[in-house]
Amino acid sequence: MKSADSPPAPSFETALTELEGVVDALEKGDMTLEDSLTAFERGIGLARLCQQALETAEQRVRILTDTGPNAEPVPFETHES
Repeated sequence: MKSADSPPAPSFETALTELEGVVDALEKGDMTLEDSLTAFERGIGLARLCQQALETAEQRVRILTDTGPNAEPVPFETHES
């Protein structure tokens, strides 16, 4: 659960761009072990955020494209950490 003092989660696009930067930095291998672990931890958090955004988008698409005869919009669930 998010606290009232935590910054808002970045958008999918922002998180993906930052994740790509983290991966590039880790692949270079120029960081200390501690910095690498910190970057890896940040990367895992960003990857989870991106996965959650993709799952939410997929669920919304399924709701919108349901072709059942009695199809009605159903609220989708969001997963908050």
